[in-house]
Amino acid sequence: MNTLYYGDNLDILREYIPDESVDLIYLDPPFNSKQAYNIIFNDKNGKYPPSQIEAFDDTWRWGDENEEILSELTKPQYPPELVQMLHAFRSFLGNSDMMSYLVMMAIRLWEMRRVLKPTGSIYLHCDPTASHYLKIVMDRTFGINNFRNEIVWHYRRWTGGAKRFQSMHDVILLYAKDSNAVLFNALYVPYTEKSAKRKKHYHTRIKGNDVYVTSVDPRGVRANDVWNISVINPAAKERQGYPTQKPEILLDRIIKASSNEGDLVLDPFCGCGTAVVVAEKLGRRWIGIDITVLAVNLIEIRIRKNFPDVEYKVVGVPTDVPSAERLAADDKFDFEKWFVTALEGQPYKSSGGGDTGIDGFLYARDVKGSLHNVIISVKGGSYGPGAVRDLKGVVGREGAIAGLLLALKKPSKQAEAEAAGAGRFQMPEVERSYPKVQIFTVEDYFAGKRPDLPDTSETLKKAARVKREREKDQQLPL
Repeated sequence: MNTLYYGDNLDILREYIPDESVDLIYLDPPFNSKQAYNIIFNDKNGKYPPSQIEAFDDTWRWGDENEEILSELTKPQYPPELVQMLHAFRSFLGNSDMMSYLVMMAIRLWEMRRVLKPTGSIYLHCDPTASHYLKIVMDRTFGINNFRNEIVWHYRRWTGGAKRFQSMHDVILLYAKDSNAVLFNALYVPYTEKSAKRKKHYHTRIKGNDVYVTSVDPRGVRANDVWNISVINPAAKERQGYPTQKPEILLDRIIKASSNEGDLVLDPFCGCGTAVVVAEKLGRRWIGIDITVLAVNLIEIRIRKNFPDVEYKVVGVPTDVPSAERLAADDKFDFEKWFVTALEGQPYKSSGGGDTGIDGFLYARDVKGSLHNVIISVKGGSYGPGAVRDLKGVVGREGAIAGLLLALKKPSKQAEAEAAGAGRFQMPEVERSYPKVQIFTVEDYFAGKRPDLPDTSETLKKAARVKREREKDQQLPL
């Protein structure tokens, strides 16, 4: 079944993915760019500045984990050449950040080789920061003879001034598991205007004793290894706010070239899930893995919106109260992000980094199309009526219509009473009212309940229409 995994891809590959079961692997790992990448959530009504939630930190440091991996690579299931290569790197890179990155990638790439079918291909997306080192790692892992292409993804974007040429490309390294057996579907691109004009009419060319008849191929010309594909427009519908999101057309080309319908596509660093989404569009099966719970939740939302009928499962993300408790104990911030995005809210972090009492937002749209904020506060441990009073204060301060306290634990009677004392509110043209402040627990979520908030769908519009029809009936003469 199509599956999303939350966790370290090394552990997931070893525990869940069988030998030679995957037809195509695409990975867009961190580039060792020494940046902390954030997901940007633009405020829906323009009141708040964009909030940024850290997606991942693309900075590597040498440590005990790297020493453990080097030691593990000396075991019999790994070829001795692999660890020899890493020691050669270490001889001139030392215990550097780059060396840490290469060790982390080497053991994962070996696991990817294990799960790839003999007919399969792997596309490693990287940039010039480490592409020259990664190519040597790939040569050692998959074999020099199985190198197929160094694809250059060329794009245009605005860049700042620097004492060098502008960087306008990424590198995608394409390797086969077995060059003699690999599946490859030739792709075609349209002729240039000049070529199309030249080939418009059949003509004969004689070279020695050979006669060549040239004609226009309706498919175009075979694609080469330089791909001129634009980065995603900031206003494009496919943009998810994820910092390293790649355009769907790029993944469309990769998946069409190296898989067929029904084949299994794996993305072990799946981020916001573009490879997963394109694989589903093209009729492939898919596996996505990411180490951040926020990414997995965002992919789920993206899948539900684009493919409401698709069947898939999620492994590692909380599926019941005990697993949610474990997540809260392991990482309270991941728990916050999971709970907010599970309800399709937006996590929030103030631009100043201080605690504003806001952990996220939900947005309710009224029948006239106006958006109204619902403030979210998350509690992963004990809390009392004081937490409810604080949320009431934030709701008033921000002019929000309501506040939602998401909690791991059940509220005390005093906390419930405090929430009830906040009163209720009504949306324009809707007869019923809603709690001004409410407490919603993990147990409620897994019981299939949802917060008692204004409907943002056709139900709300229908309620308004019914109200107007009633008012119209009351005005009719007897």
